Amino acid sequence: MRYIIIGAGAIGATIGGRLAESGAEVVLVARGAHAEALRTDGLRLTTADGTRVHRLPVAAGPPELGELRPDDVLLLTVKTQDAIAALDAWGDAEVAGGGTAAQRLPVLCAQNGVESERLALRRFARVYGVCVWLPATFLEPGVVSALCAPLTGVLHLGLAAGGADARAGRIAADLEKSGFAAPVAPDVMRWKYAKLLGNLGNAVQATTGPQPHPAKAALLLRAQREGRAVLGAAGIAYVSDEEQAAARDGKVEQPPGVRGGSSWQSLRRGTGSIEADYLNGEISLLGRLHGVPTPVNDTLRHAANIFAREGLPPGAMSVEDLTALADEAAARA
Repeated sequence: MRYIIIGAGAIGATIGGRLAESGAEVVLVARGAHAEALRTDGLRLTTADGTRVHRLPVAAGPPELGELRPDDVLLLTVKTQDAIAALDAWGDAEVAGGGTAAQRLPVLCAQNGVESERLALRRFARVYGVCVWLPATFLEPGVVSALCAPLTGVLHLGLAAGGADARAGRIAADLEKSGFAAPVAPDVMRWKYAKLLGNLGNAVQATTGPQPHPAKAALLLRAQREGRAVLGAAGIAYVSDEEQAAARDGKVEQPPGVRGGSSWQSLRRGTGSIEADYLNGEISLLGRLHGVPTPVNDTLRHAANIFAREGLPPGAMSVEDLTALADEAAARA
């Protein structure tokens, strides 16, 4: 199988680089300064066992690859706000022997949140969810680090509509050969909804900074309390904290130090967008559908989007001010 990494940022480049190290054929899809750096200097990937430079094929889109191959695997690692454009571009790509990628090829949604699978299922016949536990950093074009050990990450995968198949098993085998734990999970969306609850703090970190603080932890707990309430009202299952710990403990230990997560990195790079609509906004959506107030998540989504839209630097807001806004929203709810 050839792996086409659609969005070779922190997650995509780490998975692509590790797959290439184990002998898999990989294409990195990127644009702008990052694509230019990948073409000129290669991918500089640092993991717990050192830094390597990978010189891999780089494409901006399907036209640069020509007809896709029947054994291609599309790994979608763009942020969810960019998923529709990517799915439309790659879904219409022609595959050797007839048909399009959307008709014939598998697409793996390796992203935070739970919306990309639904977007993909509208377009692609073969959609897999991937629950990504892979702390990685991408702040400079062409340079990515993922420092967990002894494994680089944990990637649960399965059919987005439920179940698993032989292809999932083959992909999992390639990932495990590349330094990941890759359990095949027939209930992969249960894992992704649990991850969603953890990602509700991304907006807190992005707006107030990654340094630990009791007030930040308290705000995250309030957001998660709303999240659990709406998932319960919607009848949506998610794995427990104990199940998550059992899947990760002893496999992906992070070195000491404070690191910014994916939303913080988006602000730091000045991308102009952030994934809060599909993290805190997912909770807001479910709350409105099921009659559960979500003032904290509404506040976090709104604040994160203002930061992205106005180009504000990450951490420019105090946690006291953010908490006050959440308190005001809760009083109005």
